[in-house]
Amino acid sequence: MQKITPCLWFDKNAEKAVDFYLSIFKNSKKGAVSHYGKEGFEIHGMPEGTVLTIDFELNGQKFVALNGGPAFKFNEAVSFMITCEDQEEIDYYWEKLTEGGDPKSQQCGWLKDKFGLSWQVTPKDMDAYMRGPNSEKVMAVLLKMKKLVIADLEKAAKQK
Repeated sequence: MQKITPCLWFDKNAEKAVDFYLSIFKNSKKGAVSHYGKEGFEIHGMPEGTVLTIDFELNGQKFVALNGGPAFKFNEAVSFMITCEDQEEIDYYWEKLTEGGDPKSQQCGWLKDKFGLSWQVTPKDMDAYMRGPNSEKVMAVLLKMKKLVIADLEKAAKQK
């Protein structure tokens, strides 16, 4: 059993967001869906029958999407990291998640998708690059990138 499940607060587009994420992550599924009733309308303002929450999984990680209204927005203080095996996988997630997202947020492997959620798309060896003897050289290369390029990071990490 997963002890901690991230709950993602959306205004009124949780269903669209879940469908978007399910289309990107191949090992994914939608779970239970709950709806607003009449109770509490004066507080939440959501019409009866509107989706309240959707349980879903992305690559085995459980999430809950909540249609909570406009009170809160995502910001970069929280992001989800995707650890990729190779450049092809980095390219895939980068292309899919940046579609309709904020181009200004793209730097150093970070991006913001069209729902405002922040992601980091990184190679599996990123920790080794950043902790190795050439970490300063890696950082200099990294800071100039939007989407990460493994070959360039490896070259910096192996410099003499």
